Amino acid sequence: MALVGSLLKRGIRFSNIVANRKKKSLVIQQKKTLAKLLAKARYTEFGETYNFDEILSSIIFGDESAFYEHFKKEIPIFDYNKIYKEWWHKSIDGKKDICWPGSIRYYALSSGTSEAASKYIPVTRAMSRAIQRTSIRQILSLGHYKDLPDDLYEKGFLMLGGSTNLSQGSDKHFEGDLSGITAKQIPYWFRPYYKPGEKIAAEKDWGLKLEEITLQAHEWDIGFIVGVPAWIQLLMEKIIAHYQVETIHDIWPNLKVFAHGGVSFEPYRKGFEKLLAKPLIYINTYLASEGFIAYQTRPGAKGMELVCDNGLFCEFIPFTEKNFDSEGTLLPNATTLKIDEVSEDIEYALLLSTCSGAWRYLIGDTVKFVDKEKGEINITGRTKHYLSLCGEHLSVDNMNRAVDIVSDEMGITVKEFTVCGVEHDNLFAHHWYIGIEEQEEVAIDLLKTKLDQKLSELNDDYAVERKHALKDIIVTVLPNKAFYGWLESKGKMGGQNKFPRVFKNFLVDDWQQFLSKNNYI
Repeated sequence: MALVGSLLKRGIRFSNIVANRKKKSLVIQQKKTLAKLLAKARYTEFGETYNFDEILSSIIFGDESAFYEHFKKEIPIFDYNKIYKEWWHKSIDGKKDICWPGSIRYYALSSGTSEAASKYIPVTRAMSRAIQRTSIRQILSLGHYKDLPDDLYEKGFLMLGGSTNLSQGSDKHFEGDLSGITAKQIPYWFRPYYKPGEKIAAEKDWGLKLEEITLQAHEWDIGFIVGVPAWIQLLMEKIIAHYQVETIHDIWPNLKVFAHGGVSFEPYRKGFEKLLAKPLIYINTYLASEGFIAYQTRPGAKGMELVCDNGLFCEFIPFTEKNFDSEGTLLPNATTLKIDEVSEDIEYALLLSTCSGAWRYLIGDTVKFVDKEKGEINITGRTKHYLSLCGEHLSVDNMNRAVDIVSDEMGITVKEFTVCGVEHDNLFAHHWYIGIEEQEEVAIDLLKTKLDQKLSELNDDYAVERKHALKDIIVTVLPNKAFYGWLESKGKMGGQNKFPRVFKNFLVDDWQQFLSKNNYI
């Protein structure tokens, strides 16, 4: 009997019972979190400029609603360009006590493919500890899955992320993918379970890293895998081909749990499950460069539960024409709401104030509440990654759902796709690029018809505009390697990198030039 695993499993179940009993309302959790953030940062340059002491007093001595109005009044909303230009560049240059006490040693590089240059997102010691705490909570949440074997908790955790061999900045800070930063700082007690181990994790060449993992895979007893679906699927395909087996369970018979994040899993599910001999438990995770924001806490949950008591204060901006223009840029005087003021099934852009020195920071993601009482959300897309050329308001969530339904109806596997808005006969069209497995054949006209019909069913604005200014949709079918080739050309293979679902502006030309140069079109 796996004694250690049995004890751990019982401890996990007990921890969940205690945690559930102690849980306070989300708004109280958030109020206390904001108070802690303000108290910690009140003597920084940012805190003194924006009167953190006064805001803190309104939290402690004011009524339940006054503190948030004071907070909003004192501190403006920042996007990356604004906060970097006014504040973060000072920390990157080595100055202390700018937006968070002390010096910032680590920066997560995050371009998101919608900006030309890399973003440098600060990762403080407080943030690293917060991410570790939430990661442990996610493991503890497995206590809700009652059929897991005791010895599962003694199996290996394969975490497929960026290199732990970080680059060094001019002021002796380190920079790299957030997954590489967090893997470099894993707790000592967790290291015996952690795969691929320190040596392989430090490898910067993504192709070489996958090769080294493949060669060692048969020596590991993996129970959990963590990573972006596309890269995990590529790795499993590589391992299966190398060992000439039918499924990944022929190599890792005890694999039971996949914690995934970064993108919607649904486009990958069908191809992913072809590689399995038995079902997995899927746990959705929302770990961004700005923090560990949410994760699925229980079986059957409709969404991921926001982490409201661990270094993140969340605000929500209704993603409407009143608050954002057609390019997804925030308009002046946008309405912002705290967690008790939101409604279910409305799309919101997310603002974060964090223990890394982000303040009212627009991270670029959009979410919907699917269970307001539990604080459960789903990611619906990006503020910049949606199409509204003429009022169609087509979200990434609409796109994912349409592709998933149509691919299932047609019996094809679509892992990657992107959409570009283009001019068409003095009006507009959507150009879809659909990635499929090379051996599959697709009836393109049927795919186009079904996709158009399904989008019209999912989105009333799209249906209206297809009769007016949105004159056509164009579908180009590509092998999946075209999408990964573009990422590789940008130095974005692996880690937390994922292919954008919408291309706009200069990236449209860049993408089309790449396809032409490599004879894909």
